[in-house]
Amino acid sequence: MTPYVPLAQPGYDVAAIDALAEALIPADAKGFGSSTTAQRLVAEGTSLFDGRFTFPLLTIDAGAVAHNIAQMARFCTDHRVALAPHAKTTMAPTLWAAQLDAGAWGLTVATIGQLRVCRAFGVRRVLLANELVDPAGIGWLAAELRTHPEVEVCCYVDSLDGVRLLDAGLAAGGAGRRLSVLVELGHGGGRTGGRTGCRTVESAHAVADAARATSTLAVVGVAGYEGGLAHHRSPAARDAVHTFCRLLAEFAAELDPAPIITAGGSAYPDLVVEALADTTSWATVVLRSGCYVTHDDGEYARISPFTEAAGSPYPLVAALSLWAPVLSRPEPGLALLGVGRRDVGFDQGFPVPRTRRDRLGRSSPLSPSVALVTALNDQHAYLEVSPEVELSVGDLVDLGVSHPCTTIDRWRFIVEVDGSDRVTGVVPTYF
Repeated sequence: MTPYVPLAQPGYDVAAIDALAEALIPADAKGFGSSTTAQRLVAEGTSLFDGRFTFPLLTIDAGAVAHNIAQMARFCTDHRVALAPHAKTTMAPTLWAAQLDAGAWGLTVATIGQLRVCRAFGVRRVLLANELVDPAGIGWLAAELRTHPEVEVCCYVDSLDGVRLLDAGLAAGGAGRRLSVLVELGHGGGRTGGRTGCRTVESAHAVADAARATSTLAVVGVAGYEGGLAHHRSPAARDAVHTFCRLLAEFAAELDPAPIITAGGSAYPDLVVEALADTTSWATVVLRSGCYVTHDDGEYARISPFTEAAGSPYPLVAALSLWAPVLSRPEPGLALLGVGRRDVGFDQGFPVPRTRRDRLGRSSPLSPSVALVTALNDQHAYLEVSPEVELSVGDLVDLGVSHPCTTIDRWRFIVEVDGSDRVTGVVPTYF
């Protein structure tokens, strides 16, 4: 894999993306009362609240997504780094296309299955930010490298066993060219944050030497994930991220030719850029942030550097809304909403009430001080409300989400809307 050079043509299959607008959305798709297509919904001028959809329903604001993609692209340009947004956040080819059109270096994936979806839509540069060890996956990749010389794939190695497995599988599969690999450096912590990756520089050098000794692999750089080092933005967290990134840089400096250095999840991309600023003259620094594309109202609203509260010149806005009906008011301070664990992530906090829309279409704001989700069942949310809140059975509540990755994967189709709640498209996902 060569250092960053912008692709001359879009790095995906334009026709495959365009065809999604005409693909049938089945009647049994969650949120859709009848079979239709995105093209038909747009042509008919469909409104979110005109009776065509069932609830709960996940929507995505087209303007907010465009804003977020532009902000992140500007951040990367201003800091001379490349971006391979993590595809697993959305697994949505239409959003990938927008990210690539905005100048993304490529896409990041975590599994061979996600890589196969990328290739199904013609994505030409993919970073597999994980170790690949299963024979079937290696065999498929060998065939892909052999039959598609234009495709650039890169994956991680962090052990001698992993190098042997890749080497044997690629040779048996007749890849015909070398697979680019990044030596992954990790950090301790076990279940508290340490994941894959060599735990010492010495073991990383041993892995790199073993990969270079094969006829199937090419060492092109170093990778790491700093997100497990902290879950806040304290001085201690900043120091931990900086120290880890400097270790990546020191290892990369010993590689030749100009290496790739990749790090940067969705929580600390600014700290990664700070720590690696001196390396951009001799290395290709690739961020792998993914959640920026939709942002959120919970985890990343709290910890992301790209917020108005943090004074960022690159502020992101929440793009997802989960609309849930009020099913019951069994007690004065309690409302039961028709949404639950099957519909929304809760690993990084419960959904956040933002707006109430009554049956006449009138809207009024909600806030955590007067309305708070306190528990989720499979299909119900417990919403504690203050006495002054007017909320009736049949009303709709607009919920913001926390950690978009674990909400989007519960939806096969996401309705795209503009600022007037007019449908502008449908975003299919491929989880």
